[in-house]
Amino acid sequence: MTRTARLHPDGLTRCPWPGEDPLYVAYHDTEWGVPEFDDRALYEKLILDGFQAGLSWITILRRRPTFRTAFAGFDIDAVAAFDERDVERLMNDPGIIRNRAKVEATISNARITQQLVRDNPGALDALLWGFAPPPRATAPASFADIPAVTPESTAASKALKKAGYRFVGPTTIYALMQSSGMVDDHVAACWRSSTAP
Repeated sequence: MTRTARLHPDGLTRCPWPGEDPLYVAYHDTEWGVPEFDDRALYEKLILDGFQAGLSWITILRRRPTFRTAFAGFDIDAVAAFDERDVERLMNDPGIIRNRAKVEATISNARITQQLVRDNPGALDALLWGFAPPPRATAPASFADIPAVTPESTAASKALKKAGYRFVGPTTIYALMQSSGMVDDHVAACWRSSTAP
């Protein structure tokens, strides 16, 4: 994979990572890096980024519709009510990543989130965005200039772990920061970069 921006047949220059895959390109163009503040959507991103650990994001993206069906649209209250029968159902679902520890963490993380937002809607949003760094002065020139972990993602990871969340390591949280627009990691030449001409 090239590490700098690439010109696509539609005339737009994009980050290198989506390649030519139409699903990946659409995700890059319409979702990755767009600020997200909704508790449910942030919970979903947190879970899917946790499932992605050790895999490519396109693997998760292709399975996202099945994940959404399996986990009740990532409705926090619905997932918090899952029991052992649901765990077994999920472990037999070939459309998701069948990792028992991650399935169980999805449910326990929903219960923690449920408590967090029950009397204070927006609390997950406030918690996560409280670690967002200041906007970049300059966009990364290439993919090689983008970190996997930052002090902010490390601090957010520690706070989430202290609250009881699982599968929320610094790398996972930085991926969440990128996808939810807490940081703008579109390379400088990409049409989606905040510094694009």
